[in-house]
Amino acid sequence: MKDHYDCQLTLVLPVELEDEVIDLLRSLPDAVSGYSLLPAEGFGATAELTTMLEQVRGKAAQRMVQVLLQQQQVETLLTALRAALPTPRIAWWVTPVLRCGSLA
Repeated sequence: MKDHYDCQLTLVLPVELEDEVIDLLRSLPDAVSGYSLLPAEGFGATAELTTMLEQVRGKAAQRMVQVLLQQQQVETLLTALRAALPTPRIAWWVTPVLRCGSLA
């Protein structure tokens, strides 16, 4: 892998904010070289069950975005996200990446 990544920023967001978040990530190629987008389901007191199906099932459809980056880029990315999408509906956390690479 060309870049050295030392952390992962994870975002969890409602499905309806997916396009806005992806557009923002694409607009920051210096901070974000790529990401993974996964389907997720939210449970618990903070899960907003907005559709009838979600209310019946008791879980909210969400997306999880995982971005590998360098620790010094985290605040830049979070500042851009806060400016573009100032909402409590997007949760985030940072975890260390001890090693990463490809198998070939």
